[in-house]
Amino acid sequence: MKFTANQIAEILDGEIDGNENAIVYKLSKIEEGEEGSLTFLSNPKYTSHIYSTKASIIIVNKDFVVENKIGTTLIKVEDAYASFSKLLEFYNEVKLNKTGIESPSFISETAKIGKNLYLGAFAYLSNNVQLGDNVKIYPNVYIGDNVTIGSNTTIFAGAKIYSETVIGENCAIHSGAIIGADGFGFAPSADGIYNKIPQIGNVVIEDNVDIGAATTIDRATLGSTIIRKGVKLDNQIQIAHNVEIGKNTVIAAQTGIAGSTKIGENCLIGGQVGIAGHLIIGNNIRMQAKSGIGKNIKDNEIIQGTPAFGYSDYNKSYVYFKKLPELVVKLNSLEKEIKALKDLS
Repeated sequence: MKFTANQIAEILDGEIDGNENAIVYKLSKIEEGEEGSLTFLSNPKYTSHIYSTKASIIIVNKDFVVENKIGTTLIKVEDAYASFSKLLEFYNEVKLNKTGIESPSFISETAKIGKNLYLGAFAYLSNNVQLGDNVKIYPNVYIGDNVTIGSNTTIFAGAKIYSETVIGENCAIHSGAIIGADGFGFAPSADGIYNKIPQIGNVVIEDNVDIGAATTIDRATLGSTIIRKGVKLDNQIQIAHNVEIGKNTVIAAQTGIAGSTKIGENCLIGGQVGIAGHLIIGNNIRMQAKSGIGKNIKDNEIIQGTPAFGYSDYNKSYVYFKKLPELVVKLNSLEKEIKALKDLS
C-alpha cells in the first residue's frame, strides 16, 4: 500500500512542509529510515537523526524548528507520537480488511453469519455458531458448536474456540490461542487413580478483549470462566477453570492463574506471576514479575516476591538479602568475641 504526504496529512489533520506528493509504502524507525519509508520524531534525543535519515516523510510536532538542511518532507501535527499511533491503527485496519469466504472451508448449515464475514481457508464453523457483522476468521481456525462471536471481532490463524464459548464485540484472539478447553479437574479414588471430573461450563469473553498468541483459557467446571470488558492478555498465559478477571486488567506473558480465583478491575500483573486457586485479588493491584501469590490481596496493593508481600517491604528486605554474606561474617566474628569473653570470665 502506498500513501502520499497529502493523504497522510488529511488523515492526521497535519500541515505539510515539503513535497506533498512524496510517497511512502513502509514504516521505519527514524535512525533506520530509507527512501519510501514513513517515520516520526517525538523524543528530543533522536532529533539529530532527522538531518541524516533517508525516510521520505517524517511526522513531527508543530513546534519543531528545523535548524539545519533537511532532505525529507515533514508533516507537522499537535502530537507526533499520538498521530503516528493513529496512523499505525489506520494502516492495520487497511491491512487486515479482508472479506469473503475462501475455499476450502466448512460452514455448518445451522450456523448464522453476519455481514462482511471473512473466512480463511481450512477454517471450520460448527453447528449453531452465531457470528456478528465484520467478523474475521483466519485460516485453520476451529469454531465449535454453539459458539457466539460478536461484531468486529478477529480470530487469527490457528486459534481453537471450543463449544459454548461466548465472545463479545471488538475482540482480537491471536494465533494458537485455545479458548474453552477442559479445566484441570480430577478426583482421586481410594486406589490412587485420578478420575476426570466433567467440565460442562463455558468461557465468556466480554467486549474489547485482546488475547495473545498461545494463551489458553479453560472452560468452567460449572458456570463460566469470565474475562471482563477491556482485559488485555499477553502471549502464553494460562487461565484455569472458573477464573474471573475484572475489566481493564492487563496481564503479561507466562502468568498462570489457578482455578476459581477472582481478580479485580484495573490490575497490572507482570510476567511469570503464579496465582494460586480460590483467591480473591482486589482492584488496582500491581504484581511485580515472578511473584507467587498464595493469599487474598486487598485493593490498591503493590506486591512482589515468592511468597509475595508488600513492594516497599520487599525492597527494604532486599537490602539485607544482598548483605547476607557480609552479615554472616560479622555474626561469626561476634560469636567468637562472645566465646572469648565467656572464657575469660
